[in-house]
Amino acid sequence: MTVQEYAYAKLNLTLDVTARRDDGYHDMLMVMQTVSLTDSIQVERTEEDGIRARCNFRYVPNDERNLAVKAACVYLQAIGEEKRGISIRMEKEIPVGAGMAGGSADAAAVLRGMNRLFDRRMNRRELEMLAEQIGSDVAFCVSGGTSLARGRGEQLEDLTPMPDCQIVICKPGFSISTPELFRKLDQIGLRTHPDTPGMLEALRAGDLKEISMRMFNVFEEVDDRRMRSEAEIKHVLLDHGALGAVMTGTGSAVFGVFCDGEAAERCAEELHREYRFCRVVQPVSRLEI
Repeated sequence: MTVQEYAYAKLNLTLDVTARRDDGYHDMLMVMQTVSLTDSIQVERTEEDGIRARCNFRYVPNDERNLAVKAACVYLQAIGEEKRGISIRMEKEIPVGAGMAGGSADAAAVLRGMNRLFDRRMNRRELEMLAEQIGSDVAFCVSGGTSLARGRGEQLEDLTPMPDCQIVICKPGFSISTPELFRKLDQIGLRTHPDTPGMLEALRAGDLKEISMRMFNVFEEVDDRRMRSEAEIKHVLLDHGALGAVMTGTGSAVFGVFCDGEAAERCAEELHREYRFCRVVQPVSRLEI
């Protein structure tokens, strides 16, 4: 039996770092949004022992360094079926190293797929608890939608869905090291934080302009030469009519929110002349498990 799932990319409408923890990690406060950019994931039972993974990106590992493989292992252990053979096929569209949780989304899609393969033995909360063992964003990606995330991203609260709009995502031709950005953030200290309460109120009101005005990512405060490219992309987005623009995660992708679909398409065409990856996407509501 083979099942197909789609792994949905995430964007950070806000990203705040609230404290450094004793374990070396950081406490976060983030408003996260699922969007319609997807990887395609196929999960299949096989007669052979072990978990095999294939991907159209050759540099993606096929062992437990790949969160999708780790997800399959965690699920089989949870149901006491460790010796089952599983094949995973991934067709990726979400760029790697973009701050869009591509690996986490793949892992979450594998959890959903495994749950279907094994007769939906787990509910949403049970899958999210498994996801916490895999990676920081995996729990959000299990059902996605619009959420407030705390801690390392595993403490989730469903929010009012983001209004319909067009979102232009652009990724420059480099990635940014997450540990490196955290180190730099620790060195400089934070002077500015997102208006998270204001973002939550704007979402409740369904006010796209207010939502866009409150988008903010503290990592953009880090003094890094690569942030110049991020700033240049933001300028193009805003010049073409974006209501707001911000970097997602630890980068390097930047996105802008548009209420005018034609303006979004024109902006994407302009950015695509210089940057290889540029897409127009839409917000996605919470997935049903």
